[in-house]
Amino acid sequence: MAVVTTRQLLESGVHFGHQTRRWNPKMRRFIFTERNGIYIIDLQQSLTYIDSAYAFVKDVVSRGGQVMFVGTKKQAQETIAEQATRVGMPFVNQRWLGGMLTNFQTVIKRVQRLKELEGMDFDDVAGSGFTKKELLGFRREMEKLEKTLGGIRDMGKTPQAVWIVDTNKEHLAVDEARKLKIPVIGILDTNCDPDLVDFAIPGNDDAIRSVALLTRVLADAVAEGLVARSGAQGGGAAEATAGTTEPMPDWERELLGAAPDAAPAEVAPVEAGSAEPADDAAPVPASEQPAEAAVEAEAAADAQVDVEQQDDQPVAN
Repeated sequence: MAVVTTRQLLESGVHFGHQTRRWNPKMRRFIFTERNGIYIIDLQQSLTYIDSAYAFVKDVVSRGGQVMFVGTKKQAQETIAEQATRVGMPFVNQRWLGGMLTNFQTVIKRVQRLKELEGMDFDDVAGSGFTKKELLGFRREMEKLEKTLGGIRDMGKTPQAVWIVDTNKEHLAVDEARKLKIPVIGILDTNCDPDLVDFAIPGNDDAIRSVALLTRVLADAVAEGLVARSGAQGGGAAEATAGTTEPMPDWERELLGAAPDAAPAEVAPVEAGSAEPADDAAPVPASEQPAEAAVEAEAAADAQVDVEQQDDQPVAN
């Protein structure tokens, strides 16, 4: 079953390419036709490539990998941050810093600096040991680092795959990923080079709705991978109960804090007479019978003493 329909692609404008004078001849095989000076992308091929990329991302995440979301153009910034945050993946949506992958150890030091600045109280001038001017400089430094590195603050190592919107604009990210042999999944418009990516998705990388749809589909693949990873860690008990409840919609999953789709086992209600021993209950062992007889005799003696005490009390006139 396809993860997205042709109607959804059409409604989002995924089929619109660039003007015929702005194209890459290597994209010829993905072009369906030309209309009013604009290339039309073959959506049947797009569906096939989407399914392939979806399966790859799901497999990578299910084995514990991370997928970095990259899109710094204005049409992609909000969607990249929203979808990556939804599935707990790192992202870059403002500016790609050179060496963000190839010089990752230096980038990590800047992330640590960001966390140090976030721990400072900029309003406590007296207790901080710094002047107001110094604290203002620290605040501006923190805001700058947050803007560029906030999306990768929890990324402890280089990702196992990279999702890129507009491979032409993000050529630095593509080059670094290829240098480290990190698989690249990207939206390819008619002016892109398909040889630079490992998993190409022919489509419109300029329209907001197109970028939002394709990025959401990839985030859903990450979500499916997280479900599979969580299920594998849960062991056989989770597998036995899997599928007993209706799965959550892809866009609604909050997977990082939620267990896989499994319902807790229901406790059978206790009937009123269930506390009584069954007719075929095992007999009391002989070694325990004397102890039970002694307890019964002691209880009978206590009851006899209570009766005698009541008889000795005078009756009121």
